[in-house]
Amino acid sequence: MSISAVPTFDLEESLAREGHSVIVGFDEVGRGSLAGPVMVGAAAFLAQRLPQAARSMPHYLADSKMLTVRRREALYEPLQQWADAWAVGSATSAEIDEWGISHTLGIAALRALDAVERTLFGAFADAAGTPATGAEQTEQTTLVADWDAHMPRVGAILDGPSDYITKALGTFEAPAVPVPAHVVTQVKGDQHCGSVACAAVLAKVTRDRLMTQLADSNPDYARYGWAHNKGYGSQAHKAAIAQYGPCDEHRTSWKLL
Repeated sequence: MSISAVPTFDLEESLAREGHSVIVGFDEVGRGSLAGPVMVGAAAFLAQRLPQAARSMPHYLADSKMLTVRRREALYEPLQQWADAWAVGSATSAEIDEWGISHTLGIAALRALDAVERTLFGAFADAAGTPATGAEQTEQTTLVADWDAHMPRVGAILDGPSDYITKALGTFEAPAVPVPAHVVTQVKGDQHCGSVACAAVLAKVTRDRLMTQLADSNPDYARYGWAHNKGYGSQAHKAAIAQYGPCDEHRTSWKLL
C-alpha cells in the first residue's frame, strides 16, 4: 500500500517553542459507529525529546485510516514504546445517548489526558488533585508547593476543526485533569502530525480489539457482525438491527436504520 502523507513533528515543535514542556496528540475513533464506545487516543511527548522522537518515528506511521489492519496491529506495541506516555479514553454508548456525541468526545479525551498526565507527573499530580489529612498532609503540602513552582505547560493537538476538549473541561462529568491543556486543532492532523498519528493508531487498534472481543464473548452481540464492521453501519449490521432490534451497546438515541 502506498502512503502519501508522512507525519512530521513541525506543529509539536512549534508548541514547544511557545514554552509547552509536554505535547499531546489526540484523535478519536468510533464517532460514527452505531454501537460500542467512542474512544479518544492521547500520545504524549516531552518537548525536550521531540528531536529524538522525530528521528526514531516508527516506519509506516500514518493516518490510521490509510493503514491496513495488519500494519496497524504491527505498529501497536512499537508506538506504545515510542511515546513518553499514552492512553485511550473511552465513553459508553449510554453516555453518548445522555450527553450527545460532542460532549462525550470531550469527556473521553479528558479521561485520556488525565491518565497521561498522571503517568508523566506521578505523585505531583496526585498530590495536587487529592485532599489529605493527618500524617500525609505535610508530605502532600511539600509536593503541591513543588508542583506549583514547576508546573509543566501542556500543549495539545486535536485532529479536526473543533476543540471539544476545552469545552468539556471543568464540567460535572469531566475528570479533574492535573494540568489543563492549551489545545490547537489541526484538520487532517492524523496525516500531518506524528503525535496525532500515533494517538490515532493506538485508539483504532484498541477499539477494534474491543468490538471483536464483544462479538466473540456474546452470541447476542455476534449476530450484529461487530467482529467485521466494528459497530459501524454496514448493510449486514443494519439488517441485524432490523431483525433483532438494538442491544444495550447500541446508541439508541441515533437513527439506527
